[in-house]
Amino acid sequence: MSEKIVVGVTDAQASRRAVDWAVSRATARGQSIELLGVVGGAIGMVGEGIVIQAATEATDQLLAEVADRIRADGLTVTTRTALGDPVSTLIEASEHAALLVIGSDYRGPGQGPARGSHGIRIAAGSHCPVVVVPDFDLEDGRRGVVVGVDGSPVSEDAIAFAAAEADRLGEPLTAVIVWTPIAAPRNALMTTSAGYRQGMEQASREALSLSLAGLRSQYPGLEIVEAVAEGFPSAVINDLAEEARLTVVGSRGHGIVRRFLLGSISHEVLQRLASVTAVVR
Repeated sequence: MSEKIVVGVTDAQASRRAVDWAVSRATARGQSIELLGVVGGAIGMVGEGIVIQAATEATDQLLAEVADRIRADGLTVTTRTALGDPVSTLIEASEHAALLVIGSDYRGPGQGPARGSHGIRIAAGSHCPVVVVPDFDLEDGRRGVVVGVDGSPVSEDAIAFAAAEADRLGEPLTAVIVWTPIAAPRNALMTTSAGYRQGMEQASREALSLSLAGLRSQYPGLEIVEAVAEGFPSAVINDLAEEARLTVVGSRGHGIVRRFLLGSISHEVLQRLASVTAVVR
């Protein structure tokens, strides 16, 4: 398995935050870093070659400057400039990476419209976990790792990733499972019975416990908080993520509690990032 972290680099502030996050992770886990810059937009126009050459040289220079800034004893840093569509290029690069890290220009709730169309496409197509770093300060008393759970195999991978990160940080892991009531038209004469609610909560709690079985023996010093909630998963996860250092979600599939987390829900989490967010396939 590759121990390389690929970081998509641009001249944006969010890219700098993404690089710094990757450096911290690579240093702690003994991984290498590849800084990848992509020059896109070529359509074969006459005279385009000069523009591409200038853009390539500028990107090479940017990568060299970033590499010089982050190099330290024991950290291997390489750079690469590629031509093509940024989304496709980053997805292709993920085939040979342990982790892909990208920045997002989203600056948090109340700071403009949702962002992340490129990030969503990259996360959906990536061959390895993708970490998306938003463009706001995350050193403001945040603590812990939040992971969404639904009992599926992809969810298990997300839990494993989140637990390893929480253990690395020495901070609590909050594992949350969310159940969503059956939807009905607003004017429907329908009430949710206590028995139904209790049954859904119990099924969710059992699925969560099963998903976390063995985790405490694997990480005996890790504080694990189990959370069961009713509502819409992306909203619940992002509420918890506002206090967390990292959020982890899966990308596909459904488990014991259906209509839960994976697939479109992970996309919704990425649209309104509340913290650094990892999408695990």
